[in-house]
Amino acid sequence: MTSNIVSFAIVLGVLIFFHELGHFLMARVFGVGVQIFSLGFGPRLLGKTVGRTDYRISAVPLGGYVKMVGEEPDAEIPPEDIPFSFSHKKLLPRFVIVAAGPTFNLILAVLIFFGVFLYSGIFYFKPHIGGVDPDGPAARAGIRSQDTVVAIDGVAVDSWEAMSERILNSKGRPLSITIEREGETRTVDVQPSRRTVKNLFGEDSERYVIGITASGMTASKRIGIGEAVVESVGQTWKIARLTVMSVVKLIDGTLSPKTLGGPILIAEMAGQQAREGAENLIYFIAVISINLAILNFLPIPVLDGGHLLFFLIEAVTRKPLSIRTREVANQVGIFLLVLLMAFVFYNDLTRIFFETSR
Repeated sequence: MTSNIVSFAIVLGVLIFFHELGHFLMARVFGVGVQIFSLGFGPRLLGKTVGRTDYRISAVPLGGYVKMVGEEPDAEIPPEDIPFSFSHKKLLPRFVIVAAGPTFNLILAVLIFFGVFLYSGIFYFKPHIGGVDPDGPAARAGIRSQDTVVAIDGVAVDSWEAMSERILNSKGRPLSITIEREGETRTVDVQPSRRTVKNLFGEDSERYVIGITASGMTASKRIGIGEAVVESVGQTWKIARLTVMSVVKLIDGTLSPKTLGGPILIAEMAGQQAREGAENLIYFIAVISINLAILNFLPIPVLDGGHLLFFLIEAVTRKPLSIRTREVANQVGIFLLVLLMAFVFYNDLTRIFFETSR
C-alpha cells in the first residue's frame, strides 16, 4: 500500500510538473507575467517567491496550475501590468501558451522513450512459435510448436511483428515460409486463410492468418541516437493514436465505460510497475503522460482543449466569446468532469470490492 502511494506521488508529481512547466515557459517566452506556479491545489503548504512568481506546493496533490496576470478577462488589471496580461496578448501567443501544457506531456513521453531505448535497446518478440492451430494452414503445412520463422518468400524476418505484417499483407496468396527446427532449416508453402478475429477493442475484424501463436520469447537490440529519436517519436505516436481511438470507442459505445480507471487504479499500477523495477515505472510515466495529454486536448470547457476551442471560435468570428458564454461553458465542463471523476472512482471501488470478495 505504501509503495503504491509513493509511486503514485512520483508519477503524478512528474506529470503535473512537466504540464505546468509547458504553460509557464511559454508564458515567459511571450512576456506574460506568472503570479503562481503551483504543484497541487488548495492551501499553500510551502514555497518561495522569486520576482512576481510564487512557486508553491499546495495541499491537494491531484493537479496543479499556473496563474497568469490577466488570465481572467473581466479582472481589473493595473495599467502597468497590461503589457504582461495574458488576455491582452494576441490570439496566437494565447493559443501556444495553453497548448504548451499537454504538448509538454507528449515531449516528456518522447524524452523518456528516448532514454529507455538508448539505454536498454528495443525489445521485441521473436518469431518463435508457441502454439499451432491443429486445423489451421500452418499445421497442414507441417509447422510445429517451437519452430522459428526465419524468412517469408526469401525475405528475412527477425520479429513477430515483421512476420505478422507479411502474413496480413499476403491477401491470401500462398507464402513460402522458411522455418528453423532443432538447428535445421526447411521451407514450406502455406496459404493464409481469412478469419474473423477480435481486435484490441473486442470488435470483429477480418484478417489473414496461418493459425499460429507467439511463444512470448523476447530479444533486444541496441540502437544509436538517431534511431532512438525515430523510435521514441514513433512509440509516442502509436500510444497517442491508440488513446484517441479508445476515446472514440468509448463515445460510440464499442468500449465499455467499465474499462475506465481513476487515481486508485493508477496508484495500483504505479506501485506494481515500481516493484518490477525503476525502468518499468519510468516507462509507465511516459504512457500516462500521453494519456494525460490526449485528455487535456479534448474540447471540454475547463480543460486546455476547451480553451483552445474558444480560441479557434475567436479566430473564425474575429471576436472572443462573451464572458457569460464562457462562464456557462466552464460550469458545464466542471459538471462533466465531476461526473467523470465520480464514475472512475466508482469503477475503482467496485473493482477492489470484487477482487477482495472472490
